[in-house]
Amino acid sequence: MHRRDLLRMTTAAAGAAGVLTLDTVTFANAEGPADGRAGREETRRVSGRLPAGAPDYVYLPVEVPSGVREIAVSYTYDRPAVPDGTQGNACDIGIFDERGTGLGGAGFRGWSGGARTEFAISAGRATPGYLPGPVRPGTWHVVLGPYTVAPQGLAYEVTVTLRYGEAGATPRPVYPPQHARGRGRAWYRGDNHLHSIYSDGKRTPAEIAAAARAAGLDWITTTEHNTTSAHGAWEGLWGDDLLILTGEEVTTRNGHVVALGTDPGVFVDWRYRARDHAFPRFARAIHRAGGLVVPAHPYATCVGCNWKFGFEDADAVEVWNGPYTPDDEMAIAAWDAMLVSSVRDGGRWLPAMGNSDAHREPQVVGLPQTVVLADGLSRQALQAGIRAGRSWIAESSSVRLSFGAVGGGRGAHAGIGERLRVASGAEVTVRLEVSGVPEGCTASFVTDQGRLFTTPLAKAGAVEWRTTPSQAAYVRAEVRRPAADGGASGVPGPMVAMTNPVFLGEEVKG
Repeated sequence: MHRRDLLRMTTAAAGAAGVLTLDTVTFANAEGPADGRAGREETRRVSGRLPAGAPDYVYLPVEVPSGVREIAVSYTYDRPAVPDGTQGNACDIGIFDERGTGLGGAGFRGWSGGARTEFAISAGRATPGYLPGPVRPGTWHVVLGPYTVAPQGLAYEVTVTLRYGEAGATPRPVYPPQHARGRGRAWYRGDNHLHSIYSDGKRTPAEIAAAARAAGLDWITTTEHNTTSAHGAWEGLWGDDLLILTGEEVTTRNGHVVALGTDPGVFVDWRYRARDHAFPRFARAIHRAGGLVVPAHPYATCVGCNWKFGFEDADAVEVWNGPYTPDDEMAIAAWDAMLVSSVRDGGRWLPAMGNSDAHREPQVVGLPQTVVLADGLSRQALQAGIRAGRSWIAESSSVRLSFGAVGGGRGAHAGIGERLRVASGAEVTVRLEVSGVPEGCTASFVTDQGRLFTTPLAKAGAVEWRTTPSQAAYVRAEVRRPAADGGASGVPGPMVAMTNPVFLGEEVKG
């Protein structure tokens, strides 16, 4: 990397994280008639070294002449040994076309993160993670994302090959429908955080669809990292028994967010940090595209996975991600604290969700799954149920659950996500019915005061508890396996199922 490159380090005017633009790559055959170059190909290699503390994104401009049929890119980088506790080198890759690299602009043509070392784009096809379409003349930009850089720096080499010839036609993508037959107003099971070969997953869309059906799911959402390339990859895989929604896992350096159920083909940019104040703009973009904003695994331990953007723009939060772990316990505790804040201040509350984030075998599609009460099996109805909190989370479709509260002397009833409007001193009976849970589980009722009631649970049965709105502003239910240490540490066991709350009493006005 030359000194002049360092001097060209900028912060994008739109508020993106720091970027570095390298010298432009040009090709010798750019001059002369395009038909004279048909059947030829040219290759250029660019190498350099990024220092520790390199900017988040490094752009390599590539001058693409007319007559190019396909652009192919590969890259390598070194992985030197680093001291214990120090991050080594990890570098992502993607590309923008001649329409530019503007934040949220139209130039995006694909991203594979660190899942691939090479890709190609032509009018008729593209490597998974990338969008097929004409290779038009102009300045394209290969983008490197030095995710972590070792103290020694990161030495890279990028190889760009242009292949000349007739462009060919671009197939029109076939997107999944927005509704399926369903069962009318019913509880529907979904997994809304999944990865395939179109980002860093190992399953094909067909394998995911088969796994979803085997897991007893009614719907799934395709959420590849920073790309929409999988939106058109599900033809023939949906049906009356399986709705497939489109979305994206927007993977920033300060956390990941599931854009759940966005319009097919709508790309949401990821090139910003919390300090750039750009996220509200892209949360609005998700909403304009008909999607929900769902921060994912907010306490995950991977670099850049912790959620740093706040929850003001969120529609729900993923509190349980894959097999139950301590970071899920932290997410649930933080979410519960937000519930307390909402009932104290009279503000809106944020529903909880659970998703598998499954990438490959043996990760289980549908572990966990969100069970939503919706008026039908459609994007609009399911999103309305999620947004209202009419949902609960289960480790599998074997688990069945109902939960609600009655009281006030006139048979008033409220279910999950609803409010039982009774006097503050009125006696309320909370009832949980479950089936299909493992042996040895316990059921608990959690309120704004904490866990007030816990009892052993049979594989199938019902549990009741009495309280008043003055004692409990809300009640939610948890079903857990036994604690690993028998409960000696006070840390509860892994979750089997949990509900969103039922609120008790008149609503506090903020």
